[in-house]
Amino acid sequence: MAVIIEKDKCIGCSICRSNCSFDSIEMVESIAVINHGTCTQCGLCIGDCPVQAIYKEQVEKHENCDNLSQYSGVMVFAEQRQGVIQNISFELLGEGRLLADKLGEELSAILIGTDIFGKVEDLFKYGADKVYLVEGVGFENYRTEPYCYAMEKIINEYKPEIVLIGATNIGRDLGPRIAGRVVTGLTADCIELGIDEDTKLLLQTRPAFGGNIMATILCPEHRPQMATIRPGVFKKNDPDSSKKGVLVRVHMSISDINVRTEVLETIKQGKIIDIQDAEIIVSGGRGVGSADNFNIIKNAAKELGGIFGASRAAVDAGWIDSNYQVGQTGKTVAPKIYIACGISGAIQHQAGISKSDIIIAINKNPNAAIFDIADYGICGDLFKILPILVEELNKVKNT
Repeated sequence: MAVIIEKDKCIGCSICRSNCSFDSIEMVESIAVINHGTCTQCGLCIGDCPVQAIYKEQVEKHENCDNLSQYSGVMVFAEQRQGVIQNISFELLGEGRLLADKLGEELSAILIGTDIFGKVEDLFKYGADKVYLVEGVGFENYRTEPYCYAMEKIINEYKPEIVLIGATNIGRDLGPRIAGRVVTGLTADCIELGIDEDTKLLLQTRPAFGGNIMATILCPEHRPQMATIRPGVFKKNDPDSSKKGVLVRVHMSISDINVRTEVLETIKQGKIIDIQDAEIIVSGGRGVGSADNFNIIKNAAKELGGIFGASRAAVDAGWIDSNYQVGQTGKTVAPKIYIACGISGAIQHQAGISKSDIIIAINKNPNAAIFDIADYGICGDLFKILPILVEELNKVKNT
């Protein structure tokens, strides 16, 4: 779909150019020309044109634009690696349960792998009403073609209204490919989901324009409504061992699929502590000053029994490894206590810590944005305040 200017009708009045909020129209030899690279297709110029020389071309609708009522339910891709279901799957089941209940529909999960029947009960415990199980030789390791084939087949056959996928390395490869195959939209890296009370559409909120604003995106004309969600955004529910569900075995063979890749060997990286699982995080930013000074952050985290983190500024400066970066371009975390030391609080960082139970901020600048979202703010020198804070927290912890 694109906005088109009919050259033969254009009279060169330049009204469209003057009113374009994105400077996407220029006059070339007295004829208006649209820069489709910057045009947002807002359509404002269409109504402004006095001679109706501008229109928006229509694309042929896909079959999933019709009979939207055929689609129902919330479906979660249950990611597993080497037979272990990842935490993001349980987090999505928790949020999916809320969405399904608001719609009055069922919550299902797709589990793909080899010899993973024993993991189905875990998905029921965390809220799934139904599990679609694809199990067989060739599905043990994630590969694009087999997993896309399985997901596409299940979505086309069972027609979920909403599909949720974790924004992991696997999910970021799988999500857009599935959306392309079933011809629907995909909102990537969501940090909040909801259901519109009037339209019952999925509200998909994510950072936009470099994290400077939060955009809520809708998919009104296509199904399913698809979103990838960053790990750590939602908290998983407590498992309910009494919860049971329906198992649907989906039979398919790897021989039916054109697989162009083969996993020869899996090499595990050295153990890296995942800050997304931490209950206490002490993070440092530009205000820490240097890599050597970062030891105060690491020591404080260790004393509190937590994990250290960092803002993007600290990572970009080379003071800390990117595995410990918190924020929109790092990891989204939701600890019980988050202590931000020398972090200004750019919106990208705020997006990564907003789900924390308690945020404590230490900063010399009384106008630092981090204080806007902090539960407790301390204006002063972090090198003096942090040791005292750790000492007092340990006193409470040990009583």
